[in-house]
Amino acid sequence: MKRSTVNDIIRESDAFMRSFGFVMPPFAYLAPEALQEHVEEGGAMIRDHMMGWDITDYGQGDFEALGLFLFTLRNGSAANVARGMGPLYAEKLLISEENQISPMHHHLKKTEDIINRGGATLVLELWTRSGDEIDETAPVEVVTDGQLRVLKPGERLALAPGESVTLEPWHWHAFWGEGGKVLIGEVSNVNDDRTDNIFRDPIGRFSDIEEDEAPLHLLVSDYGRWL
Repeated sequence: MKRSTVNDIIRESDAFMRSFGFVMPPFAYLAPEALQEHVEEGGAMIRDHMMGWDITDYGQGDFEALGLFLFTLRNGSAANVARGMGPLYAEKLLISEENQISPMHHHLKKTEDIINRGGATLVLELWTRSGDEIDETAPVEVVTDGQLRVLKPGERLALAPGESVTLEPWHWHAFWGEGGKVLIGEVSNVNDDRTDNIFRDPIGRFSDIEEDEAPLHLLVSDYGRWL
């Protein structure tokens, strides 16, 4: 992806989130050099826990068709989990454009609530995991807003604004917006996007960036080079 495209997506996504009353924390709006200083002066958790802007085309170069916007608001760590103390949770805001696929995947450890926070309909295609494969015959048991539901293999679940689903590590899932773009909340246990995503197809989690202009704000995938 071109950096200029990433910058445009950040601006557009920030305006979309604000239209629903969501405002990002102050560190989100720091220029790269200011974020460097902020991290050095006590904000290392932002870097170490990969909090911040995250825009991906999964390395495929077609963001409109295969992509996702995310912002990680808070995240714990594996060390917290090991000692059973400290932040043991994560929270993100996501935006899925109309018919923009977040590709089929499951997680190794993460259990997540996916919440339609506003906009159009969020559609998920769901399968049950068998080993590390999709079980094409097994029903899919999921909880939606406290109610256990049993779906057919590969059935599509449509969530209207306000509705949610709990996805466990044994749920293969892909999702997209239907009828427009969707603001999505994600509340989960601690996660590491570098290691916890298992995709059905051989794709990458983060984008390769072509630096055609200066970054408006750093992405979490920039932290290794900048911070």
